[in-house]
Amino acid sequence: MKKLISYQLVDYLERRGVEYVFGLCGHTVIALLDAMKDSKLKYISVRHEQIASTAADGYARVTKKASVCMTHLGPGLTNAVTGVANAATDNIPMVVIAGDVPSYYYGKHPHQEINMHCDGSQYDIFKPFVKRAWRLDTPELLPEILDKAFRLAESGRPGPVLISIPMDMFSREIDDSNFERTYKDSHETVKPTLQKETAIQIAKKLIDAENPLIHIGGHTVYSGATKELTELVEFLDLPVTRSLMGQGGISDTHPLFVGTTGFWGTYFVNGKSSTADLVLAVGTRMKEADASSWYEGISFSQKSRFIQIDIDPEEIGRNYPVEIGAVADPKLALAAILEAAKELKPEGINRPELRAEIAKYRAEFKASNKAISDDGRFPMTPQRILKDVREVFPTDGLIFTDVGWNKNGVSQQFDITEPDTIFHPGGLATMGFGSAAILGAKLAAPDKKVITLIGDGGFGTNPSVLAAAVEQNIPCVWVIMNNGAFGTIAGLEGGAYGHSFGTIFHTPDGEKYNPDWAEVAKAYGVKSKKITSADEFKGAFEEAINANVPYLLDVPMENIPVPTDGIWNINDIYNPKENVVEGKLVSGEATRFAHVATK
Repeated sequence: MKKLISYQLVDYLERRGVEYVFGLCGHTVIALLDAMKDSKLKYISVRHEQIASTAADGYARVTKKASVCMTHLGPGLTNAVTGVANAATDNIPMVVIAGDVPSYYYGKHPHQEINMHCDGSQYDIFKPFVKRAWRLDTPELLPEILDKAFRLAESGRPGPVLISIPMDMFSREIDDSNFERTYKDSHETVKPTLQKETAIQIAKKLIDAENPLIHIGGHTVYSGATKELTELVEFLDLPVTRSLMGQGGISDTHPLFVGTTGFWGTYFVNGKSSTADLVLAVGTRMKEADASSWYEGISFSQKSRFIQIDIDPEEIGRNYPVEIGAVADPKLALAAILEAAKELKPEGINRPELRAEIAKYRAEFKASNKAISDDGRFPMTPQRILKDVREVFPTDGLIFTDVGWNKNGVSQQFDITEPDTIFHPGGLATMGFGSAAILGAKLAAPDKKVITLIGDGGFGTNPSVLAAAVEQNIPCVWVIMNNGAFGTIAGLEGGAYGHSFGTIFHTPDGEKYNPDWAEVAKAYGVKSKKITSADEFKGAFEEAINANVPYLLDVPMENIPVPTDGIWNINDIYNPKENVVEGKLVSGEATRFAHVATK
């Protein structure tokens, strides 16, 4: 029987278990909207395509399944770029379905076509960051493309894919027999684990090492490896450090958890990771911010021996040479290593001195922050905001950060004790991520409390998230940490050049300026409150998370830099030092930066 492509596409999404489609209308996709109108799919309409792609990102982070984002051609697709690219750099699965110009008008300048260098090339826009971009040229190929798209998005290193569909294709009919293959194709791809011999080899190296360390990244969390990681760590008494994206892989209060490495790391944490004789890196790409711009001996050292486990073979040995490189799912790999370790050393290993050293450091670090975390000054200190949030917010609630204190400070100072409860924009570090991602997250987990901690700069990029929350009845909470600036960049510019030009919000005559976000929220129909004292915040926040309606809190905050002992090459670019040349420490000069674990 023949059926319109638009309706067959909707049928496929229903069979695939897709529940929500995030998008924005346009003339190229109204045929798809018509097909969705009476379907089981729930269409989440927003006011900007970056919100659609970012909400889809948030949904996929919670469900760990490919979300679906729908966009119009031209400006619709380009507006979605940032959200899709953010998902790509953070390894989040997504299928983007984009309308395109009619296939028989390629190159003729039909309305909103992009064809500067090649006709029919809209899908080229996404090629630098999606795993694959398809253009549907033959309607009968759609079933095969759909199966490939979802499988590719969810398997290996997850990420977004694009299917660009000329608008005339939606209105073509093909026989539904073309979709028979989609009833047979499995929806799961079996993930690789370690061969037993490899697991034994890795376990033996961990057991024999004098000063071993496990360093975890975001894919350790995404793969659901918390149980396996914790059991291995406890069996061999192994210290654990993590990247920003690795937060939640092991409880931040675990006695063997050391902390975040890299630029936002402390002397103690970076000292532990840089002086290890063996580093087992699991599900991490060892990126710049987590590895102190790869300066030798700061966060990591090439004097260490490295074992790297990653689902993506391209990441093995990218930034540090490895003794063993293994392509495997972190959860399965850690389980295999634990099994091997129990065979090799049934009694396990105890390192009471290590546990005591970590406990002493953590107690001292918390004590050093106590005064500013308890401080009653107003505007509030960011440390006080985080302390009050942690005391009220349930440990199984979902927190989405954005860019600035709410991301870097949370990674460093905010204890996450349950996996899959903290979500950062790590790779692209996109402003406006948190405010939109919570829309998708709340739809994915309606029984959870869902909030974003976001700066006023980040929230101001796309406040129409509020309209989507009201229209779709999504009861999430925005906590705006409002310092009247692009605070992180203001601090960086101040340190490098002694001024804050272009980073502080003010009128041409220099008077401080910011929208009253609480009043803006009210205009959108969102319940809101502007905090007027430090003591008011905690109660207002508790009210907001329990209100079960969209709620915004505008919280005036001091622009205090996140404390850090780490190294970031950009500081050396702006303030050149004699012993740093093109991102490398000159031989013999590394001692000025040397980190000692006991410092």
